[in-house]
Amino acid sequence: MFRLNGKVAIVTGCGTIGDGWGNGKAAAAVLARQGASIYGCDLSIEAAQQSAKVISDEGGKIHVRQCDVTDSRQVAALVKACMDAYGRIDILVNNVGRSEPGDPVTMSEETWNDQLQVNLTSSFLCCKHVIPLMQAAGGGSIINISSIAGLRYAGKPQVGYAAAKAALMQMTATTAVIYAKDGIRLNSVVPGLMFTPLVERLATKYAGGDFEGFVAHRHNQVPTGKMGDSWDVANAVAFLASDESKYITGQQLIVDGGITMATR
Repeated sequence: MFRLNGKVAIVTGCGTIGDGWGNGKAAAAVLARQGASIYGCDLSIEAAQQSAKVISDEGGKIHVRQCDVTDSRQVAALVKACMDAYGRIDILVNNVGRSEPGDPVTMSEETWNDQLQVNLTSSFLCCKHVIPLMQAAGGGSIINISSIAGLRYAGKPQVGYAAAKAALMQMTATTAVIYAKDGIRLNSVVPGLMFTPLVERLATKYAGGDFEGFVAHRHNQVPTGKMGDSWDVANAVAFLASDESKYITGQQLIVDGGITMATR
């Protein structure tokens, strides 16, 4: 089940800064293990190349390039490069995102605008350039990585991130309805508190650098008693990319250990 042989996937934010597995790196690896050919991009070419080496060493097929997916011209070049390499795009995983602290009083306008660009406009631009190709090919699957912060207050003052992730889910659902007739499915994967390399940077931003205390607090917030990891997100992506989910579109697949149900 969930085989993706013959399919091509673009994965944005496919690199991980530092050791470990971020959501994009894990998603690219799982899709490749299921038979997909990957075209990955990241703001850091070094991080993308590290992911490519891991996937290539496993026997997967992957190309990577540097790309700022908030820049329409760079996104267009990414999509063209994928088409030149593989001749098709069946799957698009919009994984790029970043959280910055602040509320409407404390957050600068520049940070607010940046949060919308990184967490929302990046997915809009990738959809803008990929959807016409999927229409011409008769279908495809687009998976946008959102966050429970778009559904609930998740314990951190991150109003820009929360607003952008909520908007991303609505953009996904609306676009899914518009393009359902073309065989294009769009769904959101909605991670909760995940234990990825990003957590160390979040501890610096939100907990004064108290990494151990921040990790313990996040574990305690989850009904299961522990955070998830990037593989939980990646496996959800693989399901939504596969033909086994062919009748699912416009939905939110929440991967959170029950935290949103516990905070209604």
